[in-house]
Amino acid sequence: MSTRRRFLVLGGTAAGAVLVGAAARHWPSPLSQDAAGLIPAAEAAPSSERFEVVFTEAEWRAKLSPASFAVLRQEATERPYSSPLNGEHRRGTFACAGCALPLFSSTTKFESGTGWPSFWQPLTDAVAVRTDSTLGMARMEVHCRRCGGHLGHVFDDGPRPTGLRYCMNGVAMSFAAATT
Repeated sequence: MSTRRRFLVLGGTAAGAVLVGAAARHWPSPLSQDAAGLIPAAEAAPSSERFEVVFTEAEWRAKLSPASFAVLRQEATERPYSSPLNGEHRRGTFACAGCALPLFSSTTKFESGTGWPSFWQPLTDAVAVRTDSTLGMARMEVHCRRCGGHLGHVFDDGPRPTGLRYCMNGVAMSFAAATT
């Protein structure tokens, strides 16, 4: 009996080690961050979507900061708690840093404790969503409806009334305070 138990324990441990090792190759670590502190994305699947605002890669690079380009155009992720927009609490609108399309109202922003600006609902017709399975799991990637810029991901653990958490990269957005 102890031989069978030992076999099951060792076999389960070995299988777990293989799974953890495989997942670790796909999961970004602090060591995989670039000089700007961005976590590079795994290779994304090509999209068949067409967007209203289109630039060449060189034009996007000239238009955006290196960090914004990495997130919006290459689907990188900024470090948690690195964006000033995470602590932005004034009334106003968060817009796409790529094309200035208004994305979120500050009235839908909430403190999620994740280190990224989080919202429970986008503005109407502002974002689009597609399945992202680059890290070995299915997540819902959020991008700008007008230019296709990567913004972040949406999860189903948000507050009422939607129950959704739009977890956005701050470097992918700009903020305009309300004037009245």
